[in-house]
Amino acid sequence: MYPECVSDDSLLEQELAPLFNKVALLKNRSSITELSGGLTNRNFLIETPADKYVARVSSNSSSLLAIDRGSEFINTTIAGKGGVGAEVLDYIPGEGLLLISYISGKTYGAQDVGANLGRIATSLKALHSLEAFDHEFNMFSTQKNYLTIVQENGFRIPDGYLDFAPMVAQIKKAFEVLFEGLVPCNNDLLPGNFIDDGRKIWLIDYEYSGNNDACFEIGNVWAEAFLPLEALEELVTAYYGTYRPDKVARAWLWALMAKYGWTLWASIQDSVSEIDFDFWEWGMSKYDLARAEFTSNYFNKALSAVTSK
Repeated sequence: MYPECVSDDSLLEQELAPLFNKVALLKNRSSITELSGGLTNRNFLIETPADKYVARVSSNSSSLLAIDRGSEFINTTIAGKGGVGAEVLDYIPGEGLLLISYISGKTYGAQDVGANLGRIATSLKALHSLEAFDHEFNMFSTQKNYLTIVQENGFRIPDGYLDFAPMVAQIKKAFEVLFEGLVPCNNDLLPGNFIDDGRKIWLIDYEYSGNNDACFEIGNVWAEAFLPLEALEELVTAYYGTYRPDKVARAWLWALMAKYGWTLWASIQDSVSEIDFDFWEWGMSKYDLARAEFTSNYFNKALSAVTSK
């Protein structure tokens, strides 16, 4: 179940009819409801006499945000065929439309993530066991690319942001020691991208998907739900089947890198997005957490632990 928001079906129909009429499954639609939560796209629940569907319509800012809609289509298809995500039903390249199956269930909040870490670990392992995704996602290169875009376009950069570059280099070097390869990852599993149908937890929204370090996924799940360190330890243990201090440290450092990188994502969105949302405030909340963690006592402990198995 995707969270719904109040919308005027008649206005949506007028706006979206030229696009939706190109899709055979949507021609006999009876209602359109805009769903909440999309920050780089708009999502719509569409009902027909035959079934319910979700249409994802991307915004124009995608190219600046390291989103490749072709890759999203390929990876969403892989996840759907693997029984991890929604099934892809149609795709119109160049027009930003991806039609996927509707999953009936509970959309998670942060508390739900914290209460279901073992089951989430099972879903993550299922995703990470699929065939390779279309391309690689690496937060080091993504953050560097975002920084170039921000600087070249004169977008806002938080005070002191560049001061942490030496620490980013330390993390990157430490990760090389016990690197175990890449697996297909969603890379953006905030709580709203988990749907629980009572039997299993589905993983949706593959905009940023790509082959990545599994610990990035684990750390990002934990960070996006704003859970305590003990919860990260629980999630790592559930995923690996045993307590792994090196993986806890690796996931924690990846979560820190995610906050640092997504800060610049927010700066770009603050400047170019047409969506009514305070991206700068959202980004500063990420940056404040990252700044505190870069300067914490735990940072050096994690650097040491990530290289010791």
